[in-house]
Amino acid sequence: MDHPYPGVALIINNRRFKYQNERFGSDADAARLEKLFQTLEFNVVRRDNQTADEIRQLIANEAKSDHSLDSCFVCVVLSHGDEGVVWGTDDMVKVDEIVEPFKRKTSLAGKPKIFIFQACRGDGLMDNVEADSTAEPKLVTRIPAEADFLYAYSTVPGYFSWRNSTHGSWFVQAFCETMERCWREKDLMEILTIVNRRVAFDYESFCNDSKMTGRKQVPSFVSTLTKKVVFCAKSELVDKDK
Repeated sequence: MDHPYPGVALIINNRRFKYQNERFGSDADAARLEKLFQTLEFNVVRRDNQTADEIRQLIANEAKSDHSLDSCFVCVVLSHGDEGVVWGTDDMVKVDEIVEPFKRKTSLAGKPKIFIFQACRGDGLMDNVEADSTAEPKLVTRIPAEADFLYAYSTVPGYFSWRNSTHGSWFVQAFCETMERCWREKDLMEILTIVNRRVAFDYESFCNDSKMTGRKQVPSFVSTLTKKVVFCAKSELVDKDK
């Protein structure tokens, strides 16, 4: 983090919906994420139960803001979803509608733009299988519009994303636990790889419905980052200098 401030962490937490089931456990995810990013000294903006249009407006407002003093931008969406879409409380929003405005944002050019989606990407149920246990480039004035994005998804395309009604989703809880333990020593890509392994190996569904029992999940992430993302709380640096 090489700017005065870490940046904004926008958390959109949709628990209640007009046409769909309530997402019990989502508030636990949102609270855990809020605490995590506050610890990392982000400017945390949390909005609960947003309609599709409210989500679009939040994104538009944030994209127009001045991020010149920020090191990066984080957006987390906790909601129902399907491949390529997430749900507002009343209607769908395309993932592209959330991401595209930031590809035109000049004050975020060359800075990490991190999007985290806790949502289903289909209704497929993942089976389990048995396995054996066994230098900085020169700065340029023009960069690709698609550069420096990271998209972290709770599951792979086509599959269901699991959530405990009390403790929250497998992915978000594993992400927060791993970040809390590792953010001082590891970069974000290393952390997400650990999260992938934790969700894949440590979690398995158990339900009264036999069809839903014994199911697995693995998160996925896509990166066009051009540098490592290492989190650093400024207050800790001050303490070390004393």
